Amino acid sequence: MIDTLTVILDEGVFAYLTVGAVLAGLVRGFSGFGTAMVFIPIAGQVLSPVATLIVLLVMELIGPIPNIPRAIRDGKLPDLLRLIMGAAIGAPIGVYLLNLMSADTFSLLGAVFSLCLLLLLICGVRYKGTLNQGLIFFTGAIGGLSGGAFGIPGPPVIMLYMASSLPASVIRANNTLFLNLIYILLFLIFWLKGMLVFNFIVVGLIIAVPYLVFCIVGAKLFNPSREKLYRIVAYTIIFFSAISALPIWS
Repeated sequence: MIDTLTVILDEGVFAYLTVGAVLAGLVRGFSGFGTAMVFIPIAGQVLSPVATLIVLLVMELIGPIPNIPRAIRDGKLPDLLRLIMGAAIGAPIGVYLLNLMSADTFSLLGAVFSLCLLLLLICGVRYKGTLNQGLIFFTGAIGGLSGGAFGIPGPPVIMLYMASSLPASVIRANNTLFLNLIYILLFLIFWLKGMLVFNFIVVGLIIAVPYLVFCIVGAKLFNPSREKLYRIVAYTIIFFSAISALPIWS
């Protein structure tokens, strides 16, 4: 694992992270989620767990900015508030668990978590109960926990909203806004705990450029009438990114 500014100068590592950012940007742009499920398994193979999340957090503070105005217009903001309040409880616990993991454990668990959630999405597993305020708050807490521990906060919220009767544009908007807010929250937690490393903030800023570009490209490609095609593409990218991090390739 690389933990110094060498990552910026190492062309192989830099190219690896750039590919991860490009794929993650495409998926995030047209689906509203999936950045971490794509980027974490890739970056976790060459960076330490904390470094991986620092780069991801910086990327996510910048990349989705062009998509935020549309998300605010389409989103259901009261639900978003409950989600982020729950996340504020779960995220610090997740960050505590992150600091207990070895790099290999982080990479493996991130890949397995992504594959398990991907399987649930493909199989159409949904929550069929009532989307009450308490459930939304609890889902936000679970998203905060998984975000702090693995950098993957979105799927619990995604699976919850798939059970609703809300239109795809609202679901996509709330996912987009939730992810932006929780990554801001995680960035603040890292800062308060003294976990931010300047070198990897720089890496994140560099990698954020291609990520931003392809978030915009992905958003331009989004068309609700072709949702099935985009879903297949997103799932395929997530799948291959996740299995690339499994130890079977070592």
